[in-house]
Amino acid sequence: MIPNPTTVLLLFFGASTLILIMLLPALLELKKPKDAGPRKIMEENIIPSQRFKPFEATFLANLEKEISKPDQTIIKRVADIIAFLPNLET
Repeated sequence: MIPNPTTVLLLFFGASTLILIMLLPALLELKKPKDAGPRKIMEENIIPSQRFKPFEATFLANLEKEISKPDQTIIKRVADIIAFLPNLET
């Protein structure tokens, strides 16, 4: 059965309009982006005398010290949960 030419035209223009409406915001954003993109925030806050100090390594070392001190309440809760797990089988 050959479809009606009007139906084919409506289907074609309807699909084209739907695709255009879906992609229009993305196309407009590509032409005129609102955001300048990712920026390096750390470089803006550095004092000129500290520019050549290895601040990244210091920050990572401090972060490792903070992580190595676990919270005792969390450890106790995890231990209680692990101790309770074998009781689930009975």
